[in-house]
Amino acid sequence: MQKAIEHIRSRSRVQPLIGVVLGSGLGAFADELSDRIEMPYSEIPDWPQSTAVGHAGKLVVGSFGGLPVAVMSGRAHLYEGHSMDKVVFGTRVLARLGVKAMVYTNAAGGINLSYSQGALVLVSDHINLQGSSPLIGPNDDTLGPRFPDMSDAYDAGFRKRARAVAERLGIALNEGVYAGLLGPSYETPAEIRYLRAIGADLVGMSTVPEVIAARHMDVRCMAISCVTNMAAGILPRKINHEEVLETGARVRGRLVHLLQELLPEVAAEVS
Repeated sequence: MQKAIEHIRSRSRVQPLIGVVLGSGLGAFADELSDRIEMPYSEIPDWPQSTAVGHAGKLVVGSFGGLPVAVMSGRAHLYEGHSMDKVVFGTRVLARLGVKAMVYTNAAGGINLSYSQGALVLVSDHINLQGSSPLIGPNDDTLGPRFPDMSDAYDAGFRKRARAVAERLGIALNEGVYAGLLGPSYETPAEIRYLRAIGADLVGMSTVPEVIAARHMDVRCMAISCVTNMAAGILPRKINHEEVLETGARVRGRLVHLLQELLPEVAAEVS
């Protein structure tokens, strides 16, 4: 990590307080930063490349309304063949840079029948079904404890502020449990029925390892999912990634507006 940290510090003097990770089709927020420095992942030592369609693959550091922010426009996924260490590399680097709060966004399939395509959902908890964890192996005590508590993985204070901001803006913001699966195939209808039975409202292929790594390092977390498609078996049609990207493009203005008003609230919690 040290080489990546040194490279980022050599490019920007900004000391980020908040980190934001943008999922499939949701990269527009990075353009809102002023005095921004853009660093393609390919230029940052040891940073994993994102091959997923809809992920720009760059780190953007700058100022947002006076707040120092680092934005990951795109992420690495396990299904791309990356190791767990690589999947959470960005989160760990940002934590080492001094980030106190991480805001994750992702494209997700809607399991909860009350959701509709294009809904924004505040993640209240997760179910890890990816078959692994970024904490497997010898623990690095300089990062965090061997057995980190996950009872408040998605910060209750952040969620309270997010609900208040959404209400003020007139933006519908649901709340639900996110199930993280390995992918890259979409789930079968039977798997969706199983996920609903165990309490999942959303399903996706990211976020869970990043949140575990962030909480291990005592970084507070929030996650917002965009329901880019209804999960298998809910609607009588097949799922494709083009639909995911199209829905992300349609709702990103609403998401950017929410983040614009929400990040100062998050900063107030951690500064």
